[in-house]
Amino acid sequence: MKAGGIDSARIESMLAQLKAAAQSPRVAQENPIGGGLGLQQINGTQSSSKVSFSDALKSSLDQVNQMQKSSEQLGKNFAMGDDSVSLSDVMIAGQKANIAFQATVQVRNKLVSAYQDMMNMQV
Repeated sequence: MKAGGIDSARIESMLAQLKAAAQSPRVAQENPIGGGLGLQQINGTQSSSKVSFSDALKSSLDQVNQMQKSSEQLGKNFAMGDDSVSLSDVMIAGQKANIAFQATVQVRNKLVSAYQDMMNMQV
């Protein structure tokens, strides 16, 4: 890792991970980017057993919250002059947390829209 610049190998690795995730129709069991939840990550088992919606939602929100906390902590460490934290690490963690939060907001918007559509249906 270069102290004065951005390490191009890490950028290429991140781009490869993003391209692989975009091409995959399902979320990987262990997502290298850290932004997705598969059934295995939600319930901790290898089988695709049924998971309650509330458990999945809580797990997703907890993961987004954890990403935001770790991003904030990396930023604080960088600001305090910690040499083990690079600016690129801070920026990547911040963008990951932002993307995860934006995805959560979009899911919430879709759920609210679906709820409103159901409430407006004629019985």
